[in-house]
Amino acid sequence: MTVPPPYGGYQPEHPSYPSEYPVGYPAGYPPPAHTNGMAVAALVCSVLFAPLGIVFGHISLSQLNRSGEQGRGIAIAGLVIGYVMTALALVAVVLTVLFAVIVVKTAENMPRQDRYTATPGTGQELPAFAPPRNLGANCQYPATTEPAAKRATAPRNGNVPTQPPTVPASIVTDRGSIGLKLANGKAPCTVNNFASLAGQGFFDGTQCHRLTTGDLATLQCGDPSASGTGGPGYRFPNEYPTNQFRLSDPAVQRPVVYPRGTVAMANSGPGTNGSQFFLVYEDSLLPPTYTVFGTIDKTGLATLDAIAAGGVADGSDDGKPATPVTITSASVD
Repeated sequence: MTVPPPYGGYQPEHPSYPSEYPVGYPAGYPPPAHTNGMAVAALVCSVLFAPLGIVFGHISLSQLNRSGEQGRGIAIAGLVIGYVMTALALVAVVLTVLFAVIVVKTAENMPRQDRYTATPGTGQELPAFAPPRNLGANCQYPATTEPAAKRATAPRNGNVPTQPPTVPASIVTDRGSIGLKLANGKAPCTVNNFASLAGQGFFDGTQCHRLTTGDLATLQCGDPSASGTGGPGYRFPNEYPTNQFRLSDPAVQRPVVYPRGTVAMANSGPGTNGSQFFLVYEDSLLPPTYTVFGTIDKTGLATLDAIAAGGVADGSDDGKPATPVTITSASVD
């Protein structure tokens, strides 16, 4: 008599078993389906690196359609999380870029008063302009004992018109253009001198030889010798703001704020003006003994800022600019 195997034991292959059941498998139980590994990878990567999770999720679904493995839900979860995380990352990037643009624009439009080296309203501003009675009536340009660093003809002596009150001018350098508005109504003798030298090509091909980056923030130009001592072979007196003080007034020695965007004459003392001038790119404290004869436009200030950003060649705060600057032409309209 044939004895059946113990309950639950293994049975030999029987024609009635489904073909996919392995031989000897416990009767009545199908084999467990495997979980697709790519689906698991999709879920994990969707959190760690969302784009990779999306890729793995699509690969997993493709494999599941062919193999019949388990893990479709895991793969879909990985895809959903991956897409959500990617979308959030893109939104974060867009918001970051917009924030950066807003910050940059705000900084560009920020009034330069926020960076004054002296607080407005403390008596350190340039004095209000009160026209002297003889303004422009007798401009004098006497010769100096020092020879000219470059041949130049002094402007004519005598009366110089104070109208129009402002005159447009331009300095073109190899680092960019610097537009000026010359204060003819405040410093007519000085503006007349600048216009004369510009018309003679005196500034053409000359280097801006000095950059200061400390409490004094200026770029100095106008010396053909680039030594700081060269001039046109003549000199002329100071005008505004020096002419707003009596010569004996101690206030003429107290520093005032020369605002960002100021154009002023460099000198070695009152009455020694020649061809050298400086461009103020940050508010600077100086005694009122340097004639202010114009202002710099926005484009010019951007040019100066770029030059100043390079610093001084020797790493100090006063010396030859690390970024060489050559004036190619200067003109007064």
